Amino acid sequence: MVSRLDWISHAGRALQGSVRVPGDKSVSHRALMLGALADGISHIRGFLEGEDTRATAAVLQQLGVRIETPAEGERRVHGVGLHGLRGAAQPLDCGNAGTGMRLLAGLLAGQAFASTLVGDESLSKRPMRRVTDPLAMMGAKIDSRDGLPPLQVHGNQALHGIEYTLPVASAQVKSALLLAGLYAHGETTVIEPHPTRDYTERMLAAFGWPIDFEPGRARLSGGHVLRATDVDVPADFSSAAFFLVAASIVPGSKLRLPAVGLNPRRTGLLQALRLMGADIRIENPRKSGGEPVGDLMVRYAPLHGIELPEALVPDMIDEFPVLFVAAAAAKGRTVVRGAAELRVKESDRIASMAAGLRAIGAQIEETPDGAIITGGPLGGGGIESHGDHRIAMSFAVAGLIAGDPIRLNDCSNVATSFPGFLELANSCGFALSAAS
Repeated sequence: MVSRLDWISHAGRALQGSVRVPGDKSVSHRALMLGALADGISHIRGFLEGEDTRATAAVLQQLGVRIETPAEGERRVHGVGLHGLRGAAQPLDCGNAGTGMRLLAGLLAGQAFASTLVGDESLSKRPMRRVTDPLAMMGAKIDSRDGLPPLQVHGNQALHGIEYTLPVASAQVKSALLLAGLYAHGETTVIEPHPTRDYTERMLAAFGWPIDFEPGRARLSGGHVLRATDVDVPADFSSAAFFLVAASIVPGSKLRLPAVGLNPRRTGLLQALRLMGADIRIENPRKSGGEPVGDLMVRYAPLHGIELPEALVPDMIDEFPVLFVAAAAAKGRTVVRGAAELRVKESDRIASMAAGLRAIGAQIEETPDGAIITGGPLGGGGIESHGDHRIAMSFAVAGLIAGDPIRLNDCSNVATSFPGFLELANSCGFALSAAS
């Protein structure tokens, strides 16, 4: 059980310097899983040392995979091959990792042994039918608690490929079906209403599995082999997002964020901030492990409200909490629609952000699938993060421009995605401290 941790965020100075944020969580999860199923040894560099990714590593170790840690941010995964996993006597604890649980459900659906996936209190409230229903169409048998974890994944189920159109765009659901497709007879095709991040597709190709994919569609067949490869994990765009917004709203700021992953299905916030008037440049664009990477230079610029194009929503679903902060700091009105997915994240992020922003004096109207935010001065107050790491970090950013300190309650889960956030934030100009 993680002990409770509260923070206090004060108005800071202009943000300056270079900030290397942790490795991409999505890439770290997938590199572990594909490395485990590959033939040979895969070396992962830039691995995110977060609780979520460590939980996934611990699950794979329970399943018989040897994973070494040569140094901080590195993993050496001794692959056991597609059919080399061994059943575990105990439940597999995914902690707070929704990505871990959903992807593992797909991966385990094709195994010869049964498994039980469990999570913490927050994860145990997150819906899993969006994954288990299409997996059942492939022949999997997964029992749940009325659609919620724990998930009991039965073994020895003969899987078959399907063509499935996602009712709601979700990279996690798509990835779960593709991982199950590795074990399925025939072809598995996933079609999306809007394109989502394609980390799984790119990484499957890097590990040598034949796959055809384009924005909004992916197709593969079972019966091939994954071959070990080395993976360089780029800096996580979702972690960089807090610093992009912070430097955009604090006068005098100039910040460099090196080697950030710029997968086009992940960077909707970058486009949204630019529409709001942000001054963000990409320098030294390059490829790393098949993923686009670049150095981001952000300078303070007055922001203005926008009607957010709904086409950007799937590409920034994790960044909405900090976008709400940017909107509260902007001149005029920002309208967000089409983001109902936010209600089933680690917390109901629409309700959590609306309550928090109101508590510090912002004008926000909550809607079923978004919000209408009118910018203006922010004050101090107490904020409940609801155990949600992105809520906590977003209000740490808000504290930079608030008239009085903001107390952030229950920040312990920040470690799930961004270990060392407090120290790194303070190194570039935040004034963030643990509450006594």
